Amino acid sequence: MWNTFNSMGNGIYAPWIILGPILGVWALLAIALKGYSLWHAAKRNETWWFIALLLINTMGILELIYIGVVLKKFNQFVASAPEQKKEEPVMPSEKTEDKQN
Repeated sequence: MWNTFNSMGNGIYAPWIILGPILGVWALLAIALKGYSLWHAAKRNETWWFIALLLINTMGILELIYIGVVLKKFNQFVASAPEQKKEEPVMPSEKTEDKQN
């Protein structure tokens, strides 16, 4: 059997007291990153990224790569594209009034 008693004999195994909360916070962050990256992959119709992010569990590493590299490049590309000016729609009643004058 495993000896979980320290030298004082009180039954507290010190590494798990420290590692437990750290692993818990890391797991919560990994879930949040996975949700955020899956949402962006689905929104951008990136099927292969969505499948990879869904099936491969890397505790947040692949998600950070996707968010940090792929989304950053995409956002820079979108920001550098020239804006197209949209024409405002004209109401049919406005067209007929101009022709009558």
